Amino acid sequence: MLIIGLTGSIGMGKSTAARRFCENGVAVLDADAVVHGLYEGKAVPLIEEAFPGTTVGGKVDRQALAQALIGNQESFARLEQIVHPLVGAEERVFLQQQASDGAEMTVLEIPLLFETGRSERVDVIVVVSAKPEQQRERVLSRPGMTEDKLDNLLARQLSDEEKRARADFVVDTSGPVESSAHQIDMIIESLKGQSGAAHERWWTKAPE
Repeated sequence: MLIIGLTGSIGMGKSTAARRFCENGVAVLDADAVVHGLYEGKAVPLIEEAFPGTTVGGKVDRQALAQALIGNQESFARLEQIVHPLVGAEERVFLQQQASDGAEMTVLEIPLLFETGRSERVDVIVVVSAKPEQQRERVLSRPGMTEDKLDNLLARQLSDEEKRARADFVVDTSGPVESSAHQIDMIIESLKGQSGAAHERWWTKAPE
């Protein structure tokens, strides 16, 4: 089974790309969606213990957590130590199910694929990219987003240029949705029949 890592900076079109993979019958696991689930489940008591007062009613209060993390790199590292192993466990279950179902390829959508040192755990890397001005326009249109918040988010991510340099495939999402869809269709077609080594190397043994 070929494991595709789908990544890209904030506002570059990962969700649209993921949807196109799904439309082609390729299952996608969204790491952000997994985190959302964990913030209402397994991660709640662990985060409350590490960051008292950041959970309400059995759920993580994302705004309160964001306030606790502002300007504190050590706090970010503590949160990652809690969340990343839980996300990895969910990914492992997903991949095992995909392999059991006989999937030829599958996608892990991981926004911080490079930043978290997980690029080796996939066989192929697809990076979505757009023009900087388009990125800012897309992200700033989101509720509650500000220039400062966006700048802080971008400061924690590799540059778009570096991500593109490390990609096996780059999907340019600057144009119409149909253009992005066509690029993804071509990527899927080019990968058919290829086998991967990442599943056996990283995902079938006990977590490190």
